[in-house]
Amino acid sequence: MKRLSKKYKKPIIIFIMILFVFAGLLDIKYEGLLFQLLPNSIQTYLADIFKKSG
Repeated sequence: MKRLSKKYKKPIIIFIMILFVFAGLLDIKYEGLLFQLLPNSIQTYLADIFKKSG
């Protein structure tokens, strides 16, 4: 069991990192909880970026 987890450790970590980045982008796009915790100036800046692109 230890060999299996060592063998797939790096791809699993990369997959989790990509998942977190994707979740963060979706949070910003749909103005989720983490987006609401940001200061207002950053919220408006990010909202403008996403409105222009989509």
